[in-house]
Amino acid sequence: MSLTRQILCSSTLCNADLCGGNGEVVADQAKHHQSNATVAIKRKMEKLSAKHVKALFATKKLAFSTSMIMVVWAFIGLAFPLYNAFIPYTLATKGAKFGDSSTYITYRNSCIIAVLGVPGAMLGGVLVEIRLIGRKGTLCLSTLLTGIFIYGSTTAKTSNTLLAWNCLYSFFSNVMYAVLYAYTPEIFPTKDRGTGNALTATANRVFGIMAPIIAICGNLETSAPVYTSGALFIAAAVIVLILPYESRGKASL
Repeated sequence: MSLTRQILCSSTLCNADLCGGNGEVVADQAKHHQSNATVAIKRKMEKLSAKHVKALFATKKLAFSTSMIMVVWAFIGLAFPLYNAFIPYTLATKGAKFGDSSTYITYRNSCIIAVLGVPGAMLGGVLVEIRLIGRKGTLCLSTLLTGIFIYGSTTAKTSNTLLAWNCLYSFFSNVMYAVLYAYTPEIFPTKDRGTGNALTATANRVFGIMAPIIAICGNLETSAPVYTSGALFIAAAVIVLILPYESRGKASL
């Protein structure tokens, strides 16, 4: 056998025409590795099951609670980007002329709105432990006020007026989120909380994706999207009232 043929036969890239039986060996090894990979994938897939999802719908009360909290997250997920996407156009159609779109004003207002959200989260942490209010009362009230202040922002004619409305909106939306993130896992059974949180987050993100699609396809000259955003917050507040579990002062399920 020539030196060139020996080199080709020692390479894993050689084929059956050059190496004779060695090509079959390489093919067998490839099949063996493919078989091992298939077995490994099947083994990983066996760990996936719907038992945690089924547990969240095991009883009528638990199924209702899981479904409603997912709806709350979905409504909020759509309402926030819907408002942010359409409010500039809504105000423009109402004749608002701010004339102060400088970088300084933009970042100053953003900073003010963000700072005022901090005490909102702190207030939420206090209110949830008050017996007559609790988690549900705080979440319902803050969500309702968030929707109301969104409606108020549509009346703004000047930059400072819009900033004031957005500060109130930011304050109460931070109260809402502070409670929502704490309350949601508390109403799921402990062993299924990860799955429950995943379901609510999925509902939130899926509906959030719809907002830019609406902005692309919708009529920017109408105020309907912003009013819909406020209505979604108010609807979410009503749903919170009918949730069957109040987790304040109670042990985990």
